[in-house]
Amino acid sequence: MDLGLKDKVVLIAGGSKGIGFACARAFAQEGAKVAIVSRDPANLARAYEQLKQEGFHVHRTRADLHEPHSAADIVEEVSTAVGPIDVLINSAGAARRYDPETLDADAFRATMEAKYFPYIYPQQEVLRRMAERAKAGSGAEPGTIVNIIGMGGKIASDIHIAGGAANAALMLATVGLAHYYARYGIRINAINPGATLTERVEEAVKLEAVLQGIENADALARGQAKVPLGRYAKPEEIADVALFLASRRASYVTGAIVPMDGGSAPLI
Repeated sequence: MDLGLKDKVVLIAGGSKGIGFACARAFAQEGAKVAIVSRDPANLARAYEQLKQEGFHVHRTRADLHEPHSAADIVEEVSTAVGPIDVLINSAGAARRYDPETLDADAFRATMEAKYFPYIYPQQEVLRRMAERAKAGSGAEPGTIVNIIGMGGKIASDIHIAGGAANAALMLATVGLAHYYARYGIRINAINPGATLTERVEEAVKLEAVLQGIENADALARGQAKVPLGRYAKPEEIADVALFLASRRASYVTGAIVPMDGGSAPLI
């Protein structure tokens, strides 16, 4: 199936590891021109070299997307070095998990800074440019955005209350902006992964093990046993859905929030 992604310029915020890295590989396999952003130079170098060994050349750049000017600078850099951005994949946020009794105002504020704004800042800059292209009537497809958020914004977890609040805010921003920017042909969608086998889940498993007084392996087994499909997701599975949402095969899909939790939350 031709997804129509060959030569599309794809900016992946948080593309150096986990789901973001899986997206970088998936889009590169489709022939897209991929740029990955990370604030960790070691992770960025590791991802770049791994993709290079697999035969993919990607543009890499280090930035702290917690700052609006950094996000604007990165979008400018990628647009100049690679080309106008056709697809933005937001996967850069990383909210800490907390024991509820340790939550305070600083924790809630830090969580929004860690998860909400690293999505909003690059998204707003990319949206501005996509809308300008649409208004200019260049004939090019205006572009798409996929926000990889998380089921924590739909289902409250004791250890993910602050992060879940940030996720819920991102979902509202996704559907609200999708409604407005549809007039320009710009599509904005989101994916809500459940537990996915990344470093983030390893951290959550460790905290759950401490709270329950059990070993990490037991906490992982108990967590996976609760999933109707019997396991946690692989990052590549999330990336496959991101490919679809960014492609011409999803040309009439916008404002969608796609759950990917293995059937754990039977919500409408």
